[in-house]
Amino acid sequence: MNKLVVLLILIAAVILTAGCINSKANVTNPQEAQENSMNNSQNSTVVEVTQLDQINTSLENGPVLLKLGAEWCEECQELNPVLAQVATDYAGRATVMTIDIDKSKELADYFGIYVIPDSSVIVGIESGKYVYMQEDGNATTERSTARILKIEGKEVYENVLDLALQKEKN
Repeated sequence: MNKLVVLLILIAAVILTAGCINSKANVTNPQEAQENSMNNSQNSTVVEVTQLDQINTSLENGPVLLKLGAEWCEECQELNPVLAQVATDYAGRATVMTIDIDKSKELADYFGIYVIPDSSVIVGIESGKYVYMQEDGNATTERSTARILKIEGKEVYENVLDLALQKEKN
């Protein structure tokens, strides 16, 4: 019995510290969240993605920092200003894109989303699969090893983008 209680506590701790769970149970007022998002949206260079072709086209110009989230997710909304600043700082060298998992459920399924915010840097396409830059500088087609699953400071995203740009030069 004690082992079960400890296991349940550990599972709850992991879920609570990982970010928003892909569930609308966290929505207190969806209309208010949508209105706040519309009021807070700025003319930044963050591109909202609705099709994979948008990512593929952007990859021709350099790496893509992709965030998957939702309007109702507070952590996702807190990350938006960081991404807008990164988009400004890396304009012309990298593209920052975002996918709303509620508006693009097929993309959420494609990327295997279960916790948001979920970010990664895509550096190319190999044999029909996206290639991702990991935080250690290695490239992989396994997105699971290159995901950034929580809100990070701007320097984490910049570091991964710098590694991706360095790889691109070589």
